[in-house]
Amino acid sequence: MTHGVGGASEEQALSTLENMAGQVGPIELEEYQQRVGKAQSLMRQKGIDALYLNAGTNLEYFTGLRWYASERLVGAIVFKEGPITLIAPAFEQGSLEQAMILSLETLLWEEHESPTEKMLEFLAARVGENCKLAIDESTAYALVSKLDNNKQGISLCDGAVISAECRMHKSASELKIIQTAMDMTLKVHQATASMLREGMTTAQVRAFIDQAHKKLGAPGSSFCIVLFGQATAYPHGVNFEQTLQKNDWVLIDTGCKLFGYNSDITRTYAYGAPTEAQREFWEYERRLQEVAFNAAQLNNTCASVDDVVRDELKQLNLQADYKLPGVPHRTGHGIGMDIHEWPYLVGGDETALAPGMCFSNEPMVINPEQFGVRLEDHFYMTESGARWFTEPSRNLDDPFNLLSDGGN
Repeated sequence: MTHGVGGASEEQALSTLENMAGQVGPIELEEYQQRVGKAQSLMRQKGIDALYLNAGTNLEYFTGLRWYASERLVGAIVFKEGPITLIAPAFEQGSLEQAMILSLETLLWEEHESPTEKMLEFLAARVGENCKLAIDESTAYALVSKLDNNKQGISLCDGAVISAECRMHKSASELKIIQTAMDMTLKVHQATASMLREGMTTAQVRAFIDQAHKKLGAPGSSFCIVLFGQATAYPHGVNFEQTLQKNDWVLIDTGCKLFGYNSDITRTYAYGAPTEAQREFWEYERRLQEVAFNAAQLNNTCASVDDVVRDELKQLNLQADYKLPGVPHRTGHGIGMDIHEWPYLVGGDETALAPGMCFSNEPMVINPEQFGVRLEDHFYMTESGARWFTEPSRNLDDPFNLLSDGGN
């Protein structure tokens, strides 16, 4: 049996976990103020008069206000100078005010009124003619089309030139939260592997993972993929449950959210004895993850990291251009308040690596219709180069590095 896999009961596995959420706290008011200041500075540099933030991640990132997007317009306008104005239904004012962290001015609309018209009139009065409005990239087309057909002479542009530039560079506080969330999920992986048993279903494993994340202090699992055997050949899983059998190949990809920030870790290993092909492909994956990390140097482009993975695939006599057998998807994605966010380690992304950027490193290698191997850890860029959030697996027979770290 693979070291660290099986042998414990669910109760025993859970008993190894203690609350870790108290190691960090939420983002504080001063940081929200700094974020708005940076956005306004970028707006002035780019000639943008106002930035519309739709309810969702960007609104929360800049203001701390957590609100859901719906058919009722809730959003905020950041001007290149001065306070932010919240646009919201009048009947929600009380709920919104109690949820605010950053103080916001309000533009309220009644149920029978058009919030889009009120917003456009407000912008025209505040900014005047030739207002350039950047639109949150998550905004629904129905709203964008109404804004685009305005009669006030307001022109639109992509708000990601502001939001992405701010969000892709994590602060020390953000990195600390992400680090804790990653540490929690790695503990969950270890506990989960220890309690696997023959006959267990993927649904039972997912339920345990959710419970384990809660035991560590997270609200639960923000997502969870559990795959056995041939199902591991499909990067995001299959639409049926599986049952664990002796010598099955196991792939588990899961994460949690802590104070608004995500973790995301994948481990692949054998429940029993791996085949020679599985062992070979697992070593391919370990090597691909290693070369990607080594290529993550300051000022290199995101695309260049993916390029070295494609070059290594050629050396391994695998398909290099997103074909199989090989790596069918990008090497990695940015991570933060969204599980996938800018920038991306993929061909065509010419963003230069810079301090504060965070990435998954998961060049999943697939032997089609047989099995897949994904080892996913994340790293972040520092002034001196890339640094792992969690240490990658070094050995298929010891996927959690327990023996090499002094474990039993």
